[in-house]
Parts: sequence; structure tokens; C-alpha cells
Amino acid sequence: MGRENTKEIKIGDRVIGGGNPVLIQSMTNTKTEDVRATVAQIHKLAGAGCDIIRCAVPDMEAAAALTEIKKQIGIPLVADIHFDYRLAIAAMEHGADKIRINPGNIGARERLLAVVKEAKDRNIPIRVGVNSGSLEKELVEKYHGVTPEGLVESALDKVKMIEDMGYDNLVISIKSSDVMMCVRAHEIIAEKTAYPLHVGITEAGTIISGNIKSAVGLSLILNQGIGDTIRVSLTGDPLEEIKSAKLILRTLGLRKGGIEVVSCPTCGRTKINLIELANAVENMVSDIPLDLKVAVMGCVVNGPGEAREADIGIAGGIGEGLLIKHGEIYKKLPEEELLPALREELLHWGE
Repeated sequence: MGRENTKEIKIGDRVIGGGNPVLIQSMTNTKTEDVRATVAQIHKLAGAGCDIIRCAVPDMEAAAALTEIKKQIGIPLVADIHFDYRLAIAAMEHGADKIRINPGNIGARERLLAVVKEAKDRNIPIRVGVNSGSLEKELVEKYHGVTPEGLVESALDKVKMIEDMGYDNLVISIKSSDVMMCVRAHEIIAEKTAYPLHVGITEAGTIISGNIKSAVGLSLILNQGIGDTIRVSLTGDPLEEIKSAKLILRTLGLRKGGIEVVSCPTCGRTKINLIELANAVENMVSDIPLDLKVAVMGCVVNGPGEAREADIGIAGGIGEGLLIKHGEIYKKLPEEELLPALREELLHWGE
């Protein structure tokens, strides 16, 4: 089932499924009841390109805080709930645009029914999440271990429970920290259901390992036309998740726009702090809504030639550097003026 054939689901004012663009999600790591800190983080994430944000709701104080948070943000908010069905109901009462639950840890059927009834009354979508780490014992036994088939059966069992309660405004997520298991599970479930899929590699890890595992896993899934919304899970600042997700989508040709920064590997010719400069450029351009390529080169030997492929670039020398536009040397500048000059050019691009 390709993403163009999945069911459309509305989350706040955004839509996933049905061939709509793949949306990027992240999760706040502030204490949700700290409204000011949570709102500040959501504004940063939205500014970087986050489409949908999820907040943990571990207690009633966090659920109550959603009312105030919702008033101050412009992107849809998903409430993440585990174990206590009353928190799911409270989160919806306080304005959550979607809830994420694992029906397996919500408890007895009547508790799940109470959550589903509230969601149905308010037409709030439910993300049904299953995780390889909490696969039911009987499915582990049936499939002789944790397997992609077991994960899919678990997810579809939960979906059927909710469908039998008369509700189908659902999104499914099946996550595993085993990348290839995750890929296979998505291939299997895409054949069996039309619900939109939230794709992510769970507990992916630190910036390096998390990025590599997420890039590999998400690419293998998305490139088959599977997946309607994604989250890159990283241990650290959620802003890094957005940068990575945007880059994965752009590399796969699933998203246009945004500045692509290319930089050369450093070598013995490098006469400038290229690593620091390339990172500074990447951070500097994240809020500039242009669709172009910026090159950051470490020396004036290959710099201009290599930068020819880019729309604009800088190449470093000893204490100075070149600003290059469309492959031609445009200006020679002291090293400390390279970054401000580049930003100025980008802000007035096309004028």
C-alpha cells in the first residue's frame, strides 16, 4: 500500500496520509507542566521545520498544562500517554489534537473504551503505538522471539480492538531499535492496512548512531512509498531531530526547499577552521526559506571549482577567504567577515 493510498487523517490543521507530504514530528524534552519552557522549545522546533509536536503527559498537572500550551503554539500537539487511561481523557479535554497510546498498557477493555469514546466524541485521532520492547508474551512465544510478523500482528490486534469499538480515526506506529526488523515490519503492515503510518526507529541513540540508524531505516521504508509522517529519535536536543528529518526527506526527493550545505572533507591544505565554519553555516541558514545549495570549502585550491556546483559558497585561505557566486569569485574577505557576508547575500538572494 503506497502512501498515496493511505487513509487521510487530520491532526489539528495538518493532514497526513492520502499522498499528502510526509510530515516531520518531534517530541519536547521539557517538563510539560513548565508551560514557558515547553512553549519556547516548541517555537524553536516549529521555526526549524517541525510540523507536529508531541508532549509527554505523565500526570494530571501535565495534562492540565496543555490548555495553556495550545493557546501559544501554531502547530498541532500530540499527547503521549502510557498506563493511565484518565490521562488520555484529560489530555483530550485540555485540547490535544491527537493522542498516542499503546492499548496494551492502558489496561482493561472498559478503560480503552472510555478513551475511544472521548476521542470519537471530539473526533481526535489516536496513534496506536506498539514497540518491540513490549511485545506480548504470547506473540513472542508464537513467533519464537520478537519478529516483524509478531509486531504487525500486535499492532493490527490493537487496531481491531478500537475498530470494534466503532472508531477508525487512527494512525499506526510500529517501532523497534532493530533497524532491519523495523523495515520488514513496515513492508508487511503496508500490505495489510490502509491506515497512515508514523515511521521512526525507536531508541535510535546518540547523534551519530541515531542519525545513521534513522537515515538507513527511514530511507529503506520511505523509498518504497511507505510512511506518512516521521520522527528521527535522537538522544539530545530535539532541534537535531528536525535537521536530520528534513535532510532525509530532501535527500530522498520527498521534500523541496531549504538550503543544502555541502562541505569538503578537511585535508592538509585546509587553512581555516572548516569544521566549525561548516557547522556555523548550517545553523545560520536553517531559518532562510530558499531552495539552493551552499558550498563551504577549506582551501582556495579546489574551493572555487568544487563550489561551481553550488549556487553560492565560501572558500577559506589563511585568515581570509573567497565568496563565490555561481562558480565565479565574487569577493575576497577577511575570515571573520565570511559568515556575515554569506548571510547577507542569502537574505537578499534574487533581489
